[in-house]
Amino acid sequence: MIEPVINSVLTLSGIGLVSGLGLGIAAKKFAVFVDPRVLAIEQVLPSANCGACGFAGCHNFAESVVTGKADVSGCLVGKDAVAQKVAAVMGIEAKTGQFMVARLLCQGDDCKAERKYHYLGIQDCKAASLLAGGDKACAYGCLGLGSCVGVCPVNAISLNGNGLVKVDEAKCIGCKKCTLVCPRKVIQMVPAAQEVTVLCNSVDKGPVVKKNCQIGCIGCALCKKACPVEGAIVVENFLARINPQLCDRCKKCVAKCPTHAII
Repeated sequence: MIEPVINSVLTLSGIGLVSGLGLGIAAKKFAVFVDPRVLAIEQVLPSANCGACGFAGCHNFAESVVTGKADVSGCLVGKDAVAQKVAAVMGIEAKTGQFMVARLLCQGDDCKAERKYHYLGIQDCKAASLLAGGDKACAYGCLGLGSCVGVCPVNAISLNGNGLVKVDEAKCIGCKKCTLVCPRKVIQMVPAAQEVTVLCNSVDKGPVVKKNCQIGCIGCALCKKACPVEGAIVVENFLARINPQLCDRCKKCVAKCPTHAII
């Protein structure tokens, strides 16, 4: 009785030994080398794994930076501070001030913008826009019902209670989800460092804008004439736009705008 038991134990031990050796050899043969820079980059990332960078998660982003598939400034959550740390790991210099944030190009709240009718439907901009294009008289203004609020992954957008939404640019990670869901495309991406902006999205003629909103751009071009930098302000389709690369932040356009559409 003892001998069969001993044989079984020896057999199992032999199998375990052979399996262990096989696994050890396989582990060495098929071992995947992990660049230490990948681990170093992961340590400086915020570990949000939000996917806003365009990759599956922080580890995948770190691998992509090391392999040259992603820019060191790709972490939208960490912004410039993290970009500089990632660049330091890679031994290069990061370009700061490149991050984009969402900005609402509308100031037409319930006190300044006209309504065509009183909307009582589903509290959603996309739903409201299906009914005669929405209740706001300006066809380019914010409907203020918050379709963008629901899709923001970092709660950077809220309702202001007066017919508009409010974007907290300090929280914004530039994922662009709000711009995609807005039926009127009134939320747009701008450089985080851009201080002076025309907060209007209307391409209607001046008289129409004045009829619908007290604070819209009327395309008068007074801002362009006041600007000391050639090409910093362009007026097309009755709407002024500021080139952030050329703007020197003198704010002369802000003072000259008759409707206060530039802030």
